[in-house]
Amino acid sequence: MGLTKQYLRYVASAVFGVIGSQKANISYVTLRGGERGRYVAVAACEQVFIWDTRKAEKVLILQGQKHEVTFLCPSPDGVNIAVGYEDGAVRIFSLLNGESNVSFNGHKSAVTVIHYDALGARLVTGSKDTDVIVWDIINECGLYRLKGHKDIVTQALFLKGKNLLVTSSKDSFVKWWDLDTQHCFKTMVGHRSEVWGMALLNQGNRLLTGSADSELRAWDISYLQEEKAEGEPKVKKGKSLLDDDDDDDDDEDNKEELDESPEERILSCKKAGSILREARDRVVSITTDGKARVIACHGNDSVLELFTVLSEDEVQKRMTKKLKKAKKKAAKAQDDAGEETAEPVVERMLKDEIIKLVNIKASAKIRWVECLSCAGGELKVALLLQNNTVETYSLKTSDKTPAANKTARLTLGGHRTDVRTLAFSSDNLAVLSASGDTVKVWNRSTLQVIRTMACEYALCSLFVPGDRQIILGTKSGKLQIFELASGSLLETVDAHNGAVWSICLAPDQRGIVTGSADKTVKFWEFELIKDQGTSQKRLTVKHTRTLQLEEDVLCVKFSPDHRLLAVSLLDCTVKVFYTDTLKFFLSLYGHKLPVLCLDISHDNTIIATGSADRNLKIWGLDFGDCHRSMFAHDDSVMFLQFVPKTHLFFTAGKDRKIKQWDADKFELIQTLEGHHREVWCLAISPNGDHIVSASHDKSLRLWERTREPIILEEEREMEREAEFEESLAKGDMPVVPGETQGEAAPAAKKTVETVKAAERIMEALELYKAEERKMEEHKYACRREGKELPPPKPNPILVAFGNVSPSRYVLDVIKKVRSSELEVSLLVLPFPYVPQLLTMFNSYIQQGLEVELVCRCLFFLLKIHFGQISSNQMMLSVIDELRTNTLSKVEEIRDLMGFNSAALQFLQREIESKEDVMFFADATGQLKEKKKKRRKRERALLTIA
Repeated sequence: MGLTKQYLRYVASAVFGVIGSQKANISYVTLRGGERGRYVAVAACEQVFIWDTRKAEKVLILQGQKHEVTFLCPSPDGVNIAVGYEDGAVRIFSLLNGESNVSFNGHKSAVTVIHYDALGARLVTGSKDTDVIVWDIINECGLYRLKGHKDIVTQALFLKGKNLLVTSSKDSFVKWWDLDTQHCFKTMVGHRSEVWGMALLNQGNRLLTGSADSELRAWDISYLQEEKAEGEPKVKKGKSLLDDDDDDDDDEDNKEELDESPEERILSCKKAGSILREARDRVVSITTDGKARVIACHGNDSVLELFTVLSEDEVQKRMTKKLKKAKKKAAKAQDDAGEETAEPVVERMLKDEIIKLVNIKASAKIRWVECLSCAGGELKVALLLQNNTVETYSLKTSDKTPAANKTARLTLGGHRTDVRTLAFSSDNLAVLSASGDTVKVWNRSTLQVIRTMACEYALCSLFVPGDRQIILGTKSGKLQIFELASGSLLETVDAHNGAVWSICLAPDQRGIVTGSADKTVKFWEFELIKDQGTSQKRLTVKHTRTLQLEEDVLCVKFSPDHRLLAVSLLDCTVKVFYTDTLKFFLSLYGHKLPVLCLDISHDNTIIATGSADRNLKIWGLDFGDCHRSMFAHDDSVMFLQFVPKTHLFFTAGKDRKIKQWDADKFELIQTLEGHHREVWCLAISPNGDHIVSASHDKSLRLWERTREPIILEEEREMEREAEFEESLAKGDMPVVPGETQGEAAPAAKKTVETVKAAERIMEALELYKAEERKMEEHKYACRREGKELPPPKPNPILVAFGNVSPSRYVLDVIKKVRSSELEVSLLVLPFPYVPQLLTMFNSYIQQGLEVELVCRCLFFLLKIHFGQISSNQMMLSVIDELRTNTLSKVEEIRDLMGFNSAALQFLQREIESKEDVMFFADATGQLKEKKKKRRKRERALLTIA
């Protein structure tokens, strides 16, 4: 099929301008054994940026797919980081090379919390879908899903040294889970509203929770099994919520825990008191340092409150001092009264154990906080602020009055507020972006900031011909002229009485035209005037003409031949005037809501308009006739621009999408998806090879034109396939016979990948059957002919895999299924394929091929198809053989592992006795020495700098 018109594909090139997304937390990480507290990990839309806070530069980017990052959690050993996404997926990245080898799919919506256990072998995740899932990282599979919460899960923590889990949620409950039996054995109901944060203190013996008020509630945890072992009396059972109670309902201290299990409880939880915060609003997040000695807490403001948890010795010293003071006071009172008084008693309270450390005032509202304890009693605090900024502080906790010192502030790589206007320089190399307080000029190839200049709230911008100056139109009605070489403001011109919504360069490049909310369009000419005090000339603009209109002006555009001027008004029309006489030429009406953007093609024949009514219209500029009206976006069309010297144009919408259209054929060519919030504006480079777009998610995205052609039929086919796959994955999971819908459920979920994996297994089994049938036919033909015939040609797929046998090919296909998706792939496998698979498993075990994997598949299939397999007489012999072979082979492998382990331990003891030194101790010492030398060098360099 011949291509009548060739379109070239635009692809995403880079994300920049975002320092840290608000949706996900901030976390300290360690890179390649580097200094602790130097690197922070933050989300940047679908990516994760690792920032070096000392040098204020990105050192590593963890590439995402298309969904936004919602949570980060580094592993206890610091080698990996777990990343949760908007679609419920969890991926584990290596911080050594930035690659992801493990991914888990279990949640239906955004991941809200992730935590590792102490060994880093298990991972717990909570989500907006109210489920909590525990994952096995070593085996790369889900262990179980815990159901019980009725709202978003806000925190989930493993208890150190015990197989218990505690979770909190916006449903106001804190639940305790026994992971041995996978059930909730206790629900704490001592909160009136959402539980937003939670932290474990004192080696898991105290729980601190933050809710929607100014209190931090503390709960003492006592483990009843330990008490019984020590011979202590059994703790009195808590009162049920169903019991009649005449106490005041508003007294939260009298609220008890609710037992969900009739069996004996594992622990008891008693309220120990409350800590009052200075802030009056809800807790946004609570976190502690690694040793749980410092608690950091903040609300929706810019103040971070730090509390310190005193050790037992420090508490005793404090209590002794209090007792001395009380005795002195009592003695003085006794002397005054002349009577003997009772010995004073000082009661130990929560405020004696947890005391206020210091408040840190950030430069803007705080969104997330992370604490890290370092050597010498130093505490490092990293704050992710709501205005796209990261700040780090340092303080000495051992000081009597600790003061927080700001150590770093990452601001250069992004704007504090949304970018509302973009422009390309004439040489395609520089990009201008302006927001509510700053204007930045970026190098397109390196994505580094060249200039940052303070400005008023900018709404429109352009490069002056020559690319040495820029002009901004502001919300206050001013025009600001900046010089790029010095980064200085040359002049501020009071241009309009209302916001300057649009600015356009004249085709002869001698002036500009501006449109404003004060219902005027003004024409300006460039002039060079002598600067006062210097002999040098500088650029200014001189007002020449004014066009008065009846409505607010939203957008203005010259035709490339300088003959016409198109003006969009608040009355939903577009008026076209002659440029020279300003006489009215055409009125383009038809939009139901105001036209927010428009552009004229290079040959002056077509004008395209985009409106808040979500439609775009293509008009002829000769007679003002509407060629076509098209539904463009699911929300307002915010920006529209033609690709230079073509009839192709791009639109940006509030529906987060950028679309390319053909104005001749009235067809959608391609959709660029990537932004996670409304797209405010875009700019196309003069050569048409690059596009830069700005969004409410604080990111700027660069798109570049490739040499790959787009065939529209194929694009539509791919879109339909993607929709079908999405609907396939949304189908219900098959029900497992005998599985009750209780608190625990399987962890994994049905996805496109699991369905495809099941299809690959079925195809492999079909291929195996076809090959077996072919071999049977060959044997029959040989017997019939009475001589040996040449063997049949093997399947091309088997040849491609290195002439493997059909049974080996099936095993290879099963091996390639991700460990985390294996169970769900087998679950969606139809039963008619299972008997054949069990027969093959028997042969694999006899040959000793992938025994662990085969056993895992075997046990799962037996579990889910037990009824059908046990009632099938044909399967009895196969199952009996499997029982014998599996037991003997697994025993054999276990013996081999035990022998190898004992041999390695023996060798270690031999080496240690010969060398008279502990194994690996020498290498560890050398590493420590290297680290010390490197730190000394870095300090010396900093001193010189």
